[in-house]
Amino acid sequence: MGAKSAAQSESPSGAQPAARTQPFASNCASESAQWETVALTLQGGGALGAYQAGVYEGLVEAGIAPNWIAGISIGALNTALIAGNAPEHRVARLREFWETICQPAYTPPLPAFIEHALFNSGEAIRKTFTAMQAASAVVEGQKGFFVPRVPPPLPQGSGHPEKASYYDTKPLKATLERLCDFDRINSGETRVSLGAVNVATGNFAYFDNTTTKLRPEHFIASGALPPGFAAVEIDGEYYWDGGLMSNTPLYEVIQTTPRRDTLAFQVDLWSARGPVPDNIADVQGRVKDIQYSSRTRLVTDVLQRSQRYRHVLREVLDRVAPEHREDKWVKLADELSCSKKYNVIHLIYRQKEYEGQFKDYQFGISTMREHWASGLQDIRASLAQPGWLDKPENDSGFVTHDIHRDSRGHDGGERGA
Repeated sequence: MGAKSAAQSESPSGAQPAARTQPFASNCASESAQWETVALTLQGGGALGAYQAGVYEGLVEAGIAPNWIAGISIGALNTALIAGNAPEHRVARLREFWETICQPAYTPPLPAFIEHALFNSGEAIRKTFTAMQAASAVVEGQKGFFVPRVPPPLPQGSGHPEKASYYDTKPLKATLERLCDFDRINSGETRVSLGAVNVATGNFAYFDNTTTKLRPEHFIASGALPPGFAAVEIDGEYYWDGGLMSNTPLYEVIQTTPRRDTLAFQVDLWSARGPVPDNIADVQGRVKDIQYSSRTRLVTDVLQRSQRYRHVLREVLDRVAPEHREDKWVKLADELSCSKKYNVIHLIYRQKEYEGQFKDYQFGISTMREHWASGLQDIRASLAQPGWLDKPENDSGFVTHDIHRDSRGHDGGERGA
């Protein structure tokens, strides 16, 4: 399909997005420029990842350019599309990727008017229709992404770890090679970090373009969730989806040294909060939410508490008399202290009423466009909040914001604005 430029494209939901004024974009760009690092951290979540694409479109719209992108699983694939293209083509490439993988692998897609009609025909029909689309993904795979492995995996094994899965991701490699410039990814223009798990050791690993030449295999390994997708071999080691251990790359960005003033947009696809289910299908969905949300708020609370200690220590050291500066304990305290500032803006996907436990592999075109539109709406609402891009002036030098939390009237304690 022909890729449009970001400026020419329509909203994935089908409606022309509300235009941002030039002063608004200039203001956001200037406010973000005060930060040494502007990070975009992308969680894993399969088909829900279109929400992240919408968030990124909103950042482009506001003139905010992340200089570090960290992703896990589908977040790693979105990272490849962003970092692997020139800024003016990134949104278009994201759209081309999602419009491609949200089609059946083999059977022709439904005509657009039928797809649209079924998706908008009431809750009962929509639930049935989206369930059928998820079933299609299981049976035949998704175009440019994955297909059933032939022959299927045998119980006794084949002696080849890269074949121990129900699906083959060779189509995904071809898609990434077609849509991404890996020389650009490795140029250092944007820092890129990808989370994965070493199958043999069970250790978490980050592939980073500051230390490693990244190839399609690194991105595919980050999303190799077993038993659907096989482990990916990289330099003699096999890796699985990073979401098996930690689905949120925020910690990697915040804890990296040397520390820098950091504005982080943390885009989560699973909400830790949710209703108590009363049926088996909803139980399965809620388990996924809890398992893959990776306790993002707990992580930010721990990071904030640690930064508060470092920040207070820095303030105390500034009051130490000069004659004590060479004391070994003072020197150690100086190494542990930190006066840098951190601002984390959470964007958390909110499940729709019609979605079931299969939401992460329901790759329907209409669903994808709705996810994308939700991400665009949430980032617009977040950026419209006064002061949300500012450096915090509190005793921790750390603040978090969440448009959904704050709209409920929860100030989040220290985490609030």
